[in-house]
Amino acid sequence: MPRAKRGFKRRRRHNKIRNKAEGMVLGLGSQIRRTSEFLDRAGVYAFRDRRVKKRDFRTLWIARLSAATAGNNISYSRFINAMTKSKVALNRKMLSEIAIHDPKGFEVIVDKVRSLAPAI
Repeated sequence: MPRAKRGFKRRRRHNKIRNKAEGMVLGLGSQIRRTSEFLDRAGVYAFRDRRVKKRDFRTLWIARLSAATAGNNISYSRFINAMTKSKVALNRKMLSEIAIHDPKGFEVIVDKVRSLAPAI
């Protein structure tokens, strides 16, 4: 039985791996086994960190809102509670953007929520 050296199929597979690892150092551009392991690990990190990024941004928006609400003499938790009770449908991302770019507008929102929500 003749031996099979894989020929162009192996080269095609290796080239796919090399193209994904383009610009990598420490032999990751030339050593196929190490490069393949590296890409598997990189894929796991990428999958995980797409979710972590969402968490990080939510934390950032909450920190910004906390600072903005403190400037308007209300705590963040009371503000969010009042938002839900008064059924104002703005998410934390939009609220933080408003607080940064239009502080007067954010103050109007806080006053509106104060008037709609009972006893805050």
